[in-house]
Amino acid sequence: MNMRILPLGLCMASLAGLFAQGASADLLIGVAGPMTGPYASGGQQMRNGAQMAVDDINAKGGVLGQPLKLIVGDDVCDPKQAVSVANTFVNKGVIFVDGHYCSSSTMPASEVYADESIPMATISTNPQVTERGLNNIVRVVGRDDQQGVVAADYLASHFAGKKIAVIDDKSAYGKGLADEIGKGLKARNVVIALRESITAGEKDYNGLISKLKAGGIEVLAFGGYYTELGMILRQASQAGLKLKVIGGDTLTNSELLMAAGQAADGVLFTFGPDPRLNAEAAQVVANFRKANIEPEGYTLYSYATVQLFAQAAERARTTRLEGIRSALGEGAYDTVVGPLSFDRKGDITQPGYVVYRWSGTQYGYAN
Repeated sequence: MNMRILPLGLCMASLAGLFAQGASADLLIGVAGPMTGPYASGGQQMRNGAQMAVDDINAKGGVLGQPLKLIVGDDVCDPKQAVSVANTFVNKGVIFVDGHYCSSSTMPASEVYADESIPMATISTNPQVTERGLNNIVRVVGRDDQQGVVAADYLASHFAGKKIAVIDDKSAYGKGLADEIGKGLKARNVVIALRESITAGEKDYNGLISKLKAGGIEVLAFGGYYTELGMILRQASQAGLKLKVIGGDTLTNSELLMAAGQAADGVLFTFGPDPRLNAEAAQVVANFRKANIEPEGYTLYSYATVQLFAQAAERARTTRLEGIRSALGEGAYDTVVGPLSFDRKGDITQPGYVVYRWSGTQYGYAN
């Protein structure tokens, strides 16, 4: 349930809108995600991407002649904390939000931003993010009902006859993805030998591993985050169980390797085409690496999100929601992750997912 904003917050938000129309104050934009907690490395990717984009845009004169300033919100991937972050952003006069990371945080926070007419762009993949009819949100990646199909296709074609388990972590993202993989497998007449849920944040998954061993499971389709999967794989390896694994986009995070150790080798996951290979991203990628930051996972998507806002504001000649949303419906935008355009719901029109494989400390396209 959304917290109501104090009148002072409304006044500040209104003042921010006035500044955006012509004063010389900084334009405040927010980046929100898990900056601490078990998924902090995902939030750090977002923060790194957004900050470099802000710096690069400011070096070219800012947006509508005004500099951007980044405000960081830590929601720890907790829905209640996400609402608190959203209210804080409103009170500070944030006019655009890059966030959140977890779908379970994005959905309640987006309602706060919608109430205050604040545009936002997200990397959250649960279909309900854009199915609720909010007019303030766009998504710069695909959806779980799209990547789930790709994962199911890969499982059906590469692991025919193997015993497959579908496991989720009960989160909006994890369960949503696992359910979509399950639907895809059933549509391809692939039998699911075991369908289970775990509780995110637990440290001991030996109960699950016992079920996997007892069921003769050879392949694990996982809906959830890299931290839990890493622990499952490490504990499975210690128990003498070697699994083939496929999961979703959060498994781009190299923290998986730290959590799983050698058991992460060969892990498969779905994600968009690697933006680090785009010619348009070459200089930005070089700048990140010069700063000793590997722009993996969602780093460049967060950079692209800020690019998107800047370009839409320039196209609309305003930072207000009505102008931004109208501009986003007017063709494609050139970003470091490639051209982005959106349908009426706010979903991208080119959600290409592919399958990757971890090998050593790197991931690349799977065969």
